[in-house]
Amino acid sequence: MTTKTLSYYNQNAQSFSDSTLNVDMSALYAEFLPLIPKHGHILDAGCGSARDAMYFKQQDFTVSAFDASEKIAKLASNYLQQAVEVKTFQQLNCTNKYDGIWCCASLLHVPKVELPQVFLKLQNALKPNGVLYVSFKYGDTERVHNGREFTDLTEQLLSDLINQHTQLSIMKHWQSS
Repeated sequence: MTTKTLSYYNQNAQSFSDSTLNVDMSALYAEFLPLIPKHGHILDAGCGSARDAMYFKQQDFTVSAFDASEKIAKLASNYLQQAVEVKTFQQLNCTNKYDGIWCCASLLHVPKVELPQVFLKLQNALKPNGVLYVSFKYGDTERVHNGREFTDLTEQLLSDLINQHTQLSIMKHWQSS
């Protein structure tokens, strides 16, 4: 995450967290959670408010979470009632640890040139047959919007990225509003 984007989240932590806590994610959970073993370990990577981590925890999954923003991670820790690490995707360094990794609207802040290495780190962090959920805004550019930097991807760009640099495979992709 760039300094500009990180500064945005640190300066707007409370309002950002408040604006995301009550978003209905049930349709996405319904796609992801059936693929995770009962009581499996899920990493909420770039967890923001910890809305999703809290839901997973309430469903009796083991949950770990991190966010690059120190101020957001502190709010998320308080909400989740457990430690949320302060780190970036580039700092993820573990092997065969998670049954699922949830990257909801978080990888989209990684510069396109760094995504191949980040996907390798995510792949390595998954247990065999682990499931990775990612979401991006639709497009083919890197752009700045409201003080944050975004990497937009189409289905083809995501497929190309995954197929060239990892052993991951796409089970399903879809567009939402």
